[in-house]
Amino acid sequence: MPQKVRVLVIDDSAYNRQTIAEILTTHPDIEVVGKASDGEEGLKATAALRPDLITLDLEMPRMDGFTFLRILMSKLPTPVIVISSHSKKQSVFQALELGALDFIAKPTRHISPELTTIRDELVQKVLLFRHLRIDALQDRPKPPERMSMQPEEKEKIPQPIATEMRFVAIGASTGGPPAIQMLLAQVPAEIPTAIVVCQHMPAKFTKAFAERLDKTAKLKIKEAEDGDPILAGHAYITPGGVNLLIARQDGRRVLKLQEMQTEDRYVPSIDKMFSSAAESFHNKCLGIVLTGMGTDGKVGAGRIRERGGYVVAESKESAVIYGMPKEVIEAGHADMVLPLPKIAELLVEYCTGRKNLMGR
Repeated sequence: MPQKVRVLVIDDSAYNRQTIAEILTTHPDIEVVGKASDGEEGLKATAALRPDLITLDLEMPRMDGFTFLRILMSKLPTPVIVISSHSKKQSVFQALELGALDFIAKPTRHISPELTTIRDELVQKVLLFRHLRIDALQDRPKPPERMSMQPEEKEKIPQPIATEMRFVAIGASTGGPPAIQMLLAQVPAEIPTAIVVCQHMPAKFTKAFAERLDKTAKLKIKEAEDGDPILAGHAYITPGGVNLLIARQDGRRVLKLQEMQTEDRYVPSIDKMFSSAAESFHNKCLGIVLTGMGTDGKVGAGRIRERGGYVVAESKESAVIYGMPKEVIEAGHADMVLPLPKIAELLVEYCTGRKNLMGR
């Protein structure tokens, strides 16, 4: 019988603390071992109770969630799931940069019975603790320094991607945002390559994610829009709640957004994005599968290889959740298995044209 996941709930609202605790204790494999009303109480409770995982509100009196995370990750690293409102998107990404594992969007910023609508997602993410690699969580890359490049400078760089230009498709889920931020921050601006990222993330958050990434990168990063031409020196973030495909329009490659289909298990779908990229770019496509739980990316990675492209899977050494990369590797679809820093090196070499990966 599996051991219960021991959870500490931190929220300044007594109603929220009680509701979150009740949600979690409905599952037989979860135990709420404590509650705290602010960061100071949370640090004391963490030291005394040593929970497996913490749920955290960011806006609290005395010590807010950001200060709590800074101290926690330096003194007693513990997995944290942030529970935040849709109106605080940038705060969520700041928390992820400070070491939070994942986040859940509240249906409302106010105290409300609607909080119970996050039940299934919250329970599912707490149970992910069993697949979490704590050492990889502790060793995740720190957020890069903000770039000084002005937006107008970035706009001068990219040109429409030519037929023989290169393409990179990146897929990630839990633990992915900091990894993606680190990878894209390494890539130079003047590259003959376009990049598309499919990160499992709720709708309304991906635009804020793209904007935050754009501030740390040399290349231009934006949330993809339907009909966007694929440009060299650009990276596109797949919007939450829809799938992204690559299509031909007026003789050029463009991005097309597809509404969720009844058969879709994951949305946005890494498999669909990878498969579409494989059909369009053939041996000029590099697929990268990063941290995450589940099987999304396995079918698409196989399609990339079938069409002559190349696939890299993140190794167990650095993946916070080894599920998705492991599925790709065990299916025989990975040409290389590398830790995140080595993937960054390979990405730069490929994007700049200094490395040819198609000699398999």
